[in-house]
Amino acid sequence: MATVSAREQKHGGVSRAEQELYGGRLRWDQNFVRHEGALTRLGFGQMAAALPQMAGMVLRTGWEVDRRALAGVVAAQAGQGVTAAWGLVAVNSVLTQLFAEGPTADKLRESLPSLVVLAVVSVAAALLAAWSTAMSGRLEPQVERAVSARYYEAVTRVEVEAAEQPEVQRVLEAGKFGTDSARAMLRLTVGVGNVLVGMVAAAAVLVALHWALLPMLLAIALPKGWGAVRSARRDYTSRLNWVDHRRAIASLLAYLTRPHAAGEIRVHAAGRKLLAGYEEMSRQTEAEQRRLARAQAQTDLVAGGFSGLASLAGYGLLWWLLSSGGLPLAVGGTAVIAIRTCTARLTSLVQQVNRLYEEMLFLSDTRNATEVAGKHAIPSTGTPLPAPVSAVHVKNVSFVYPGAASPSLKGVNMSVRRGQVTALVGANGSGKTTLTRILAGLLLPSEGDVWWAGESGEQVDLREADRTQVFAQVAMLAQDFPHWEMTAATNVAIGIGDRPRDMDRVEKAARAADVQDLVEDLPHGWDSIVFKGYERGVQLSGGQWQKLGTARTLYRSAPFLLVDEPTSALDPHAEIAAFQRLWSLAEDGHAVVLVTHRLAATAKADHIYVLDHGVVAEQGTHGELMNTSGGLYRQMYEAQAAQHGLNPPTGSRIPTPRSGTDQHKETQ
Repeated sequence: MATVSAREQKHGGVSRAEQELYGGRLRWDQNFVRHEGALTRLGFGQMAAALPQMAGMVLRTGWEVDRRALAGVVAAQAGQGVTAAWGLVAVNSVLTQLFAEGPTADKLRESLPSLVVLAVVSVAAALLAAWSTAMSGRLEPQVERAVSARYYEAVTRVEVEAAEQPEVQRVLEAGKFGTDSARAMLRLTVGVGNVLVGMVAAAAVLVALHWALLPMLLAIALPKGWGAVRSARRDYTSRLNWVDHRRAIASLLAYLTRPHAAGEIRVHAAGRKLLAGYEEMSRQTEAEQRRLARAQAQTDLVAGGFSGLASLAGYGLLWWLLSSGGLPLAVGGTAVIAIRTCTARLTSLVQQVNRLYEEMLFLSDTRNATEVAGKHAIPSTGTPLPAPVSAVHVKNVSFVYPGAASPSLKGVNMSVRRGQVTALVGANGSGKTTLTRILAGLLLPSEGDVWWAGESGEQVDLREADRTQVFAQVAMLAQDFPHWEMTAATNVAIGIGDRPRDMDRVEKAARAADVQDLVEDLPHGWDSIVFKGYERGVQLSGGQWQKLGTARTLYRSAPFLLVDEPTSALDPHAEIAAFQRLWSLAEDGHAVVLVTHRLAATAKADHIYVLDHGVVAEQGTHGELMNTSGGLYRQMYEAQAAQHGLNPPTGSRIPTPRSGTDQHKETQ
């Protein structure tokens, strides 16, 4: 077995296995990665100075969601500080009575009131701690929910065009990593507050007892604090440099249990290769752990040595004060208790402040993402649409995606009317999907206008319209529609996600999409999770998913239906049935916009728009386009038909399949 080389043992080095399997470090391409190393660029004093900002961020949210719980937490922390101070005072009083002259029985009797106070203080401290825990437990989930809801609600309202800009998308994506930081920050803020209150209370009591006790406390505690800071930073730096290494190990091991990799793991002996990489990287990790242990031992030795020397000097000063009569013996005992308590708390304070600062960075990302989302939000108000809407008219529309070298659409004119099937055809990248997104109100034109028209002639421009009403008019079936990892019933009913589920309508939509029998034959019927890997989980084929997506669209029952390649995964019989359903929807008064490469299906469309590099190159009925010699549509149709030996004779005239469509003829 190969040994780990000196180069590989070097702190943060990349092993041979990582270089071979991943080409180097395995790093996330995410915006949050910029926070890696933040603590190494900031001193502990700077972090302490940022503490009010950290606490203020989360406390403001706590005040917004539950003032009573926040007030309870603050009161409990303040009360704990008071009880800590009274506890030391009571201890000092007890020791004073015990160290006084006289019979032991008399001293015990005289110290009884102070012992009672000490007992009461202990009970009060326990009650306050329990109250703080209860109030924090009540407040933490509310703060997390408030921050998360504010972020996700803002993100879902962002204009699609803005959300697709890389610089905006990265900010929005980074925000999700801070949604749970609000809870952690509240918990850490409470913890830091508890430690600080206790330390301040102890320091105040010591100063009140004798001015020399506070410098003695600092002299003994500071070396311990230095050791805690150094250890925390070393662990953090190691974790930072080795996080990619650990990520590579986790990624490698995950393949060993994934079902889709089982064949190659066994047949191709890929498992042996991965296990060899795991052993090599694990040995490197073990070497790093040994390095950290040695470094920690050295830090503990130095910090303990200086703290010991400070303790020797401090206790020497204490002995001199006691022997010279400058300090009562009881005060000396109280000082020892306070010093040991503060020293123990200092390490906890350092660790919690480190974590608090890290969480603040992620929470700041969430706050920034929420603000950016608000700047790019879809307007919540607008001009109401005509009722009912009968058509959508696109006039001289051009659209350029941010950063694109050329427009996706240029001077497009078209109309979509209820009761008709409008087909969009063209090569990949010709602008068909962009045009459907403009029709749906997801994108606003860079130039030109989109008019939503009513039966009596009134029109509303898309830019001025109430977009919520626009969305309510539209049902979409995109080529890459979401496969929700939920029940089959939810995957249909989510077509109208803001309304209660109507199972009668769900089943009706499923029957219309020819998917009801499939779902009801699943082991758990409509409650089956349509994703493998969960209890009640099942795996659906591409065609079955397409039918389920069609049912989702039909369940929405919107007047304008936009479908993009709705039959790409269906078998021939299912494809024919799917297109027949689209024609029947148009006959029932819906407007159907069909994006497809299957030109045989466009023969029955009322109007066809042929897009080429963002321009409407041709338009008309199937018959009119086929009778255009040398036309782009005819060339595409004949190329497809030739694959099946169905190419029509050159120059043949093909009649329009549906009567009465000439009256809907459009001019560009």
